[in-house]
Amino acid sequence: MTGGVSRRVIVASALLVLLVGAGFAVLLLSVQDLRDSERQARQAAAVLAAANQVERSVVDLETGQQAFAITGEEQFLAPWQTARSQLPDRLAALERVVADEPAQRASAEEISRSATSYLRDYSEPLVAAMRGRPVSTPSQAATTEGQRRVDAIRTVLDGLITTERGLSAAAQARSDAAAGRAVIAAATGLVGSVLLILGFTWYLSRAVVRPVLITAAMADRLAAGDLAVRVPEDGVGEIGGLERTFNSMAASLDQARTDLASSRARLVASADETRRRIERDLHDGIQQRLVTLALELRTVQAGLTGDQVDLRTRLDEITDDLGSTLDELREISHGIHPAILSDGGIGPAVRMLARRSAIPVEAEVTVTERLPPAVESAAYYVVSEALTNAAKHADASVVYVDVRLLDGSLRLAVRDDGAGGADPANGSGLIGLTDRVQALGGTLTVDSPAGQGTTLQITLPVAPEEISS
Repeated sequence: MTGGVSRRVIVASALLVLLVGAGFAVLLLSVQDLRDSERQARQAAAVLAAANQVERSVVDLETGQQAFAITGEEQFLAPWQTARSQLPDRLAALERVVADEPAQRASAEEISRSATSYLRDYSEPLVAAMRGRPVSTPSQAATTEGQRRVDAIRTVLDGLITTERGLSAAAQARSDAAAGRAVIAAATGLVGSVLLILGFTWYLSRAVVRPVLITAAMADRLAAGDLAVRVPEDGVGEIGGLERTFNSMAASLDQARTDLASSRARLVASADETRRRIERDLHDGIQQRLVTLALELRTVQAGLTGDQVDLRTRLDEITDDLGSTLDELREISHGIHPAILSDGGIGPAVRMLARRSAIPVEAEVTVTERLPPAVESAAYYVVSEALTNAAKHADASVVYVDVRLLDGSLRLAVRDDGAGGADPANGSGLIGLTDRVQALGGTLTVDSPAGQGTTLQITLPVAPEEISS
């Protein structure tokens, strides 16, 4: 089957409608056949009952007139009288019940004529004749004529009854066949509907439900930040379009994140490079110029004579101010980018921060290799910010710093025993550190329960080829 899910649903629904409709059509036809068979059975029963009534009346006529002929007593003529009065109505009833059956109607008309003739032309004259003379047995000729007429009537009645029974049997056979067809149609429709529904349910589960569930699960992972997730593009119709759209969206987000990370990494690298250049310019330019000026002042001061005491004093003051300015410049240069980080790497830089900290620091640095400059800068500023926060806000008595390379990553942890309760979301300097670390593909976590100190951990990936001795 080709086409989208909508078309397949329509086709399957149409098949189900056709199957159920066909089953109901057969059931309706079977019900109609059963109704016709029931009507035919009732008709046959009515015909048989009417025929039996006519036959009984004829027999009562015959036996009543014979008993009267033998006894001459009117009381034995009572059955004859009853049959004589009932015969016309029973003949009419017989003709009425077979009015819709041409073959049977002809037989009924013949029975009616014969029975009426028997009554009027034979039985009534015979009884009238016997009433006017002494008791005697009817003549052989009269008896034979009466028997012949009755036998003729019975023959036609038997034919009518036999035909009606045949029609009834045929109707019963049709009824049985219709019932059988109804059972087969119902069973076929039920089994076919169940199979079709099960098959369609299985198809929907495989072609729609399962891909949607997979896509939903992948969407949860995508929302959680796993932009590498993809779904199989084996769906049909609209489901396949959904899968392709999801993969395209995930690929776009993944590419956007990659571009953003690259951009952030470039910004961090550019900022660090700018810091190093400014520090180098200060060190090699202004700082060296100030040192030169200080030396020149000392030279001028040394050349003064003993009677130039005021000028020597003034030069001493200027030299001291110049020294203070040089120290301040060194501090500024160190804050922009410490030269020790560029020259010695993360180990010496962290130890220098520990020595200059306002609170005691126990530092354990096992990294002796040189790492990428961006990684060293990020680690340095994390330690610097953590020590500054501990001194300003944590009311800590000691800080523990641990720096090591493990499984291709730089692992750094800074822990203090202060008041805790630090929250990076409150706008502290940790937000900038988090951005710097994430720009390099790393992670930064802060654990700071109230009253239990603060632990800051970062992990920065380092490729083996980026490590140097």
